[in-house]
Amino acid sequence: QVLLAESGGGLVQAGGSLGLSCAASGRTFSTRAMGWFRQAPGKEREFVAAIRWSGDSTYLADSVKGRFTISRDNAKNTVYLQMNSLKPEDTAVYYCAGTAAYLIDINLRRIASYPYWGQGTQVTVSS
Repeated sequence: QVLLAESGGGLVQAGGSLGLSCAASGRTFSTRAMGWFRQAPGKEREFVAAIRWSGDSTYLADSVKGRFTISRDNAKNTVYLQMNSLKPEDTAVYYCAGTAAYLIDINLRRIASYPYWGQGTQVTVSS
């Protein structure tokens, strides 16, 4: 069982920045790829960013490239999402997600690749 807890959401003006953190329980964090997804009101949950277990490969949705950065600290069992140049359309609940351990050949942009999810944290960007 893996428990994930997001923090760092809030209200920010357009053009501002926010940093999200996701703390994971357990001793197998370093063996799991991690992802961030978001869900806006009335919309489906969508992929935002992902990072392989080693941190040497990252993936970003086209809508956030050049603005968001994903990173991880395996010693702290934590994955981060740094969000810069925020736009009102970034407003959503942001979810942290983790894959099963030791998986390599999986599509990290797919919701189905992640059996473990946090409760989400609200990010609101005002115009």
